Amino acid sequence: MSLRTLCLTSVVALVASQAAAEMTFNRIASFPVVKNMAAGEDTNRETSPEIIAATADGMTLVYTDSPLGALGRIDITDPANPKPLGNIALTGEPTSVGIVGDLAIVGVNTSESYTAPSGMLQSINIADGTVTNSCDLGGQPDSVAVAPDASFVSVAIENERDEDLNDGIIPQGPAGFLAMIELTKDGQLDCDTLAKVDLTGLADIAPSDPEPEFVSINTLGETIVTIQENNHLVVVATDGTVQNHFSAGAVDLEGIDATDERGALLFTESQEGRKREPDAVTWIDDAHFATANEGDYEGGSRGWTIFNKDGSVVYENGTEFEKAIIEIGHYPDKRSDSKGVEPESVTFAKFGDTPYLFVGAERASIVGVYDVTDPAAPVLKQLLPSGVGPEGYVAIPERNLLISANEKDLIEDNGARAHVMLFEYQTAPASYPHLTSAGADELIGWGALSGLVADKDGILWAVNDSFYGFQPSIFKIDTNHTPARIVDVIRIHRQDGHPAQKLDLEGITLDGQGGFYVSSEGRTDRVIPHAIYHVSAKGMIKDRKGEIGLPAELMAVEKRFGFEGITKIGDTLWMAVQREWKDDPRHHVKLVSYNLETKEWGAVHYPKAEPATGWVGLSEIVAHGDWVYIVERDNQHDFRAVTKKIYRVPASEMVPAPLGGDLPVVSKSLVRDLLPDLTSTGGYVLDKVEGLAISEDGTAFMVTDNDGVDDHSGETIFLNLGNIEPAAN
Repeated sequence: MSLRTLCLTSVVALVASQAAAEMTFNRIASFPVVKNMAAGEDTNRETSPEIIAATADGMTLVYTDSPLGALGRIDITDPANPKPLGNIALTGEPTSVGIVGDLAIVGVNTSESYTAPSGMLQSINIADGTVTNSCDLGGQPDSVAVAPDASFVSVAIENERDEDLNDGIIPQGPAGFLAMIELTKDGQLDCDTLAKVDLTGLADIAPSDPEPEFVSINTLGETIVTIQENNHLVVVATDGTVQNHFSAGAVDLEGIDATDERGALLFTESQEGRKREPDAVTWIDDAHFATANEGDYEGGSRGWTIFNKDGSVVYENGTEFEKAIIEIGHYPDKRSDSKGVEPESVTFAKFGDTPYLFVGAERASIVGVYDVTDPAAPVLKQLLPSGVGPEGYVAIPERNLLISANEKDLIEDNGARAHVMLFEYQTAPASYPHLTSAGADELIGWGALSGLVADKDGILWAVNDSFYGFQPSIFKIDTNHTPARIVDVIRIHRQDGHPAQKLDLEGITLDGQGGFYVSSEGRTDRVIPHAIYHVSAKGMIKDRKGEIGLPAELMAVEKRFGFEGITKIGDTLWMAVQREWKDDPRHHVKLVSYNLETKEWGAVHYPKAEPATGWVGLSEIVAHGDWVYIVERDNQHDFRAVTKKIYRVPASEMVPAPLGGDLPVVSKSLVRDLLPDLTSTGGYVLDKVEGLAISEDGTAFMVTDNDGVDDHSGETIFLNLGNIEPAAN
């Protein structure tokens, strides 16, 4: 059976299992860690939850925050409503944390340079932040693991390389090692017992310079150590002796997208002999462990692997995980050339009678949930939407909880803040994904959906925007499935067959003859025209006849933020302009008309909301019945979002006036505030509500634009909003 078949089988089995009311993981809350800053602090600073742990009672979370040099704490007594407990300031950079009793065991990096690494292992009272003991590690710590019986701690002393020195080529001393420290019965560090396990001379790659990355301890007290850059794995006994060691090996990859920055999803390439270079590792049982094969030096195999501790490979995931991620629109094209979705983190826990492995894809912001009852044949059960850059996990089976720490804070890019997300194991259908291409005849990658229109029999059509500049596309969506399915794709092209580049498609409507009209938001500085295109059912734009440029009256006042939606009323196309152009009154934007028969242009003014922060613009226009529906949104994310709303305008008021003069102002009434919808699956508010479609019976659908997973979690919210028509009098 091919990996492609395995991927489809897993996703189809997932959908079928929902009908049987199996236990699933669903997100119930998202906590922005900036909320842990004290009153008066500068909240514009970067803050980042990385490695996370839970107290024995499962009521408090503790996470490392490297940018702030702190430990963050969250009260999850009510997991659906996590509350801030504040930060504990440290004297260095925290790298990892474990918990014993009421103490956090924290690795703290105090290195002055790459050539003079240093660090401490500290025990810190979680309640009041006092340091109860501190052990000099003699090097730069990375991962920390507490033995299941709380008798000792293992620490990966990485002594990482300088990637700017000699192109990052190793060896670069000093060598890393494994540190092991015993714990007293009350959980205190016994610094006098610190033992250093020499890991030099083991790997085939740079044997003099091992760089340990991650550690995990089984119930026998054996520590598995990943030496990532050296592509090696080491099993260390409780007494510090090297019990076994072996290469992490390599994988041949087929059907991948390995070319960066081309603005297209083309899964036609291969990489032979790709080194796994595992990052995180976790024991599944006392004989088997799993690795997340992120890569860092010369490799990264895009998947994950289960090994026996004797060195044999029990299961190789290959590209199955990545292909499942592609199907739900989370593939990170702009950063995919070397490491794809970049599986970086992995953890294990047993919920009820089912042993689960949780695999985090850092670049795709997805958590894969695998049933590993048979380690030789894991089954993909779910793909969970994480925050940006999942880094660490903690499972609390006693409370049916899984928690992910997502390290990426996009404050510098005016994006979403870093979050900790909570998932509950519950008897309910999986709430994500909302949209998938699983089951299509070919592997369809998708993302950055920006316009939507309804057809008959539950079919919708969507377009992607300029993020995929080399691959402008129209996607056919069948809403008769749960989740909704992308069942086909039409590639927009010119008459010569080449992709129609220089388009920024933001709207789509039916032409009534099997084809489409699409609107392109122009950007003069990138030579992208403001235009309307007539596209055939097969995706072809007819030269000249299929291209409708804007008239001089509009181009004289144009700005970057142009047509964000298009709809058709009779012989007239109507386009919503996102924001004010040069001649518009403040907080008023144009709804522009173009009569297909007379070729005449016109417009009305639409009064949009005045934002307290950032800006508000229009992102969709849909004609239905006696109304024209408009989506207004601000450019704010998460808890800062205010305006994500659907309004309607009486169709009777859509009477265009000639361009260049005074324009009539239409009236609007609120139809729906979308903020509750955008948080209905426990996530934070996504900023770009880009598409709205209304079927003949009045059922409305909305979709968000995931920016092609570039500085974005990749999450796409696609929802059936129910009947949107006004109630009859």
